[in-house]
Amino acid sequence: MTIPYPTKQTATAFSEVSPPSGASRPRLSFLGTGYLGATYAICFAELGYEVLGFDVDEAKIAKLAGGQVPFHEPGLDELLRANLAAGRLRFTTSYQEVADFADVHFICVGTPQRGDGMGADLTYVETSVTNLARHLTRRALIVGKSTVPVGTAEWVEQLVAKHTDPQLQIEVAWSPEFLQEGFAVEDVLRPNRIVVGVKTDWANGMLYAAHKGVFDLAATEDREVPLVVTDFATAELVKVAANAFLATKISFINAMAEVCEVAGGDVTQLAKAIGYDPRIGNRFLQAGVGFGGGCLPKDIRAFQARAQELGAGEALRFLHEVDLVNLRRRGRVMQLAAELLGRRSGPAGPDLSGTRIAVLGAAFKPNSDDVRDSPSLAIAATLAKAGADVRVYDPQGMENARAAQPGLSYVATMAEAVTDAELVCVLTEWAEFRNADPQAMGELVAQRLVIDGRNCLDAALWARAGWQYRGMGRPHPQA
Repeated sequence: MTIPYPTKQTATAFSEVSPPSGASRPRLSFLGTGYLGATYAICFAELGYEVLGFDVDEAKIAKLAGGQVPFHEPGLDELLRANLAAGRLRFTTSYQEVADFADVHFICVGTPQRGDGMGADLTYVETSVTNLARHLTRRALIVGKSTVPVGTAEWVEQLVAKHTDPQLQIEVAWSPEFLQEGFAVEDVLRPNRIVVGVKTDWANGMLYAAHKGVFDLAATEDREVPLVVTDFATAELVKVAANAFLATKISFINAMAEVCEVAGGDVTQLAKAIGYDPRIGNRFLQAGVGFGGGCLPKDIRAFQARAQELGAGEALRFLHEVDLVNLRRRGRVMQLAAELLGRRSGPAGPDLSGTRIAVLGAAFKPNSDDVRDSPSLAIAATLAKAGADVRVYDPQGMENARAAQPGLSYVATMAEAVTDAELVCVLTEWAEFRNADPQAMGELVAQRLVIDGRNCLDAALWARAGWQYRGMGRPHPQA
């Protein structure tokens, strides 16, 4: 059922239960302090909960305990330091400390793509649940937040039953996350929905109490937060279904860009026109070099793999083409580079030897330092492999980019990247790049050639400044 909060119905439908620790409200732990776990831990402390963050990575825990977020997320550093100072937030590497402290344990570890296939690797989930369960001495609720294949919650229940005394009555629930990098603080404090998969009233009551801070904040701001209470399987499917839909929408408009390129259309105008249809909407209709990051690529592949295991592989066959369309857009940049630089493409692709190319952007999206499966970084590596002297600049992602692609050259500023470049490739739509002065930049480059891999530049403005402009699925503007 779905109930918008705050309403009278909510108050009568769900009753809070007393935390087993005896605290006035549930004490929360978040196992795994990567992007997901650290963000939730910090934000729930901001909501007034006592929170303990756990990780096996001692360096990461030391950094968080010292007031430094180990990744870039706007606004999170300030909240971390404030809640450490207030005493509501602590970090540890001890499973025993976590088990002794919390009433609700959120599993936030990574579920990367397996090395031997498309499925999700649940090793970190198994390790964290097993080690936690062995240390529990009182009743508690273990809640999965990681994105997992459907059926994982039932498996986690079996793990818990195997490693705990049944008299403790340890229960399992699932509550998927819906964080958008760059907007994660708002997504936790002011979510557009909360989904919980539960089996008992006690688990439901504990999760309601664990989220009451979210609901109370909504009430003060006169907002409603829909609360979807459902079964395990549906709760697990919500996140992967949402990601599959978004990936499909992005790949759809990129497929339309491919058609526009041969038909002479403008995909930006096409997207605008269909986006006015309320059944479609304009979000995620920006054609470019495709999606990346730590979620969409691996999640749609794991979804396909799990559907195949369940005998429903045909239902998700379209996701294979979604993946292919996404990857094809990276190759399109190579084609445009060869065209602008006057290089022919052979069976192995174009030979770009002797050319200097500036790549603006390494993170998979702006307001993030995440370079996992980043289209921009993959394109930079391909350009370098074709012989180009590639210089990469990103406002936040340089450290992670160096670790992921150590063979590339990195520079400290946009000006340094474009100086003497024969081609500029804008591959992440940071505001610094969108708002760059094409006339001033033109004084620095060797040739005024630009590929707008995100369709984020004013094409006419750049053309008037003397640039040969190439967008994704857009006609060539005339000066």
